[in-house]
Amino acid sequence: MPQTIYVLNGPNLNLLGKREPHIYGHETLADVEAACRRTADALGLAIVFHQSNAEHQLIDWIHEAREAAAGIVINPAGLTHTSVSLMDALSACAFPIMEVHISNIHKREEFRHFSYVSRVAAGVICGCGTHGYTLALEHLARRLAPATEGAA
Repeated sequence: MPQTIYVLNGPNLNLLGKREPHIYGHETLADVEAACRRTADALGLAIVFHQSNAEHQLIDWIHEAREAAAGIVINPAGLTHTSVSLMDALSACAFPIMEVHISNIHKREEFRHFSYVSRVAAGVICGCGTHGYTLALEHLARRLAPATEGAA
């Protein structure tokens, strides 16, 4: 049975490909989901893919993942910089969390430089476009692989 990774997306990511394509590109969230599914299949992982504009819904999915997942990839979008509640929910998880941002948040407005989520994430990928999602899945697959794999 494959390990499951929750891929969670925060506010406004449903507009990916339409909203500020000069920053976020032309790929849609459906394109991102398809790429994540292809990558997960190749890595022997299962994914649960969600997006919500509601903070409480993201928290509910994180709580669900605590019982059902081996890791989380999360693009918290604007909640990155404001949500202590999201950070608290993620901190209750006993598995690795990868934070993803499509743009390089450190090259943008000052308020975007701080992330509550980074405080509980195993790693952060930003500025790699939507490819950051597949990079995060690859990293989680390595972290979750049995310690004996690759040893010779």
